[in-house]
Amino acid sequence: MLRNCCLAILIALFIASSQALAISLEPREQTEIIHTSADLIEARYVDAEKAREIAAALRRSSDRWRETREGDTFAKEVTELLREVSGDGHLGLSYSAEPIPEQQGEKVFSAEQMQRWYGPQINHGIEKIERLAGNIMLLDLRVFPPPSMAGDVFAAAMTLVAQGDALIIDLRHNGGGAETMQLLTGYLLEKHSPLSGSYNRPTDTHSHVSSPAWVPGRHFGSSKPLYILTSHRTFSAAEALAYDLQALERAVIVGETTGGGAHPFEYRRVHPHFAVDLPEGRSINPITDSNWQDVGVKPDVSVSAEQALEKALELARAELGKSH
Repeated sequence: MLRNCCLAILIALFIASSQALAISLEPREQTEIIHTSADLIEARYVDAEKAREIAAALRRSSDRWRETREGDTFAKEVTELLREVSGDGHLGLSYSAEPIPEQQGEKVFSAEQMQRWYGPQINHGIEKIERLAGNIMLLDLRVFPPPSMAGDVFAAAMTLVAQGDALIIDLRHNGGGAETMQLLTGYLLEKHSPLSGSYNRPTDTHSHVSSPAWVPGRHFGSSKPLYILTSHRTFSAAEALAYDLQALERAVIVGETTGGGAHPFEYRRVHPHFAVDLPEGRSINPITDSNWQDVGVKPDVSVSAEQALEKALELARAELGKSH
């Protein structure tokens, strides 16, 4: 469900790494991409009514693409237009300096690119593990990589924090990612606890998701105090973790309302160097029968992002003090 959900981080990193290899697009080629994208969005975007509006806005924009543009510039401008029309932070156009495979459903980006976004040079998204006074553990996560890349690293991190009497997970700088978010729930919840599934418009099907029945290593458990730090930058899969734990009354969310992206998406190729980041489904939490799209995850304790850690520590120490 959460595959390909780290849009903001991926686009920013990829554009930066691709500028040296940027291609130029003539107006005719830009217009072709616009119309192909409009057709695809109209057919597959999760909200059929909004899909027609977005597609119509794209087609009306044809006169805008009469100058030669670099590929990354074109992708940025189209993404800005798509988000202005839709309000959907997952919808956009991604540029790849390397040719994109023609088969839809295949991996759009190479193993090398995935390594740049999720690899060991960023410790697979694990920024910090720290034991604070009072045996309170702090786990700072910046992205959720695919489990195939770093499931073992996340399992090791969760084994380390399991020794804490309380745990703070910092998602203030986390823009989302993949299914390691669900892996984490296996260390924090009872097995088979209900998580957000999704509805997929193209197939008209629902998926149901629960916490893993088994995960390796030591478990923090389902009863010790747990706090999640959020900011307006917290997005997508990071929001899913906060939302699901809040719905289960397992964690206290501390910080700011999050970005509001609850539409799982796929990359759909529209050109040898461009793919539409296309939300084809919507997340549905079985407890709330809703999600965080557009509204974000609202914190239980609202403070600025800068004050969130201090506030969570205050809450954790007060909670631990009740048992002593």
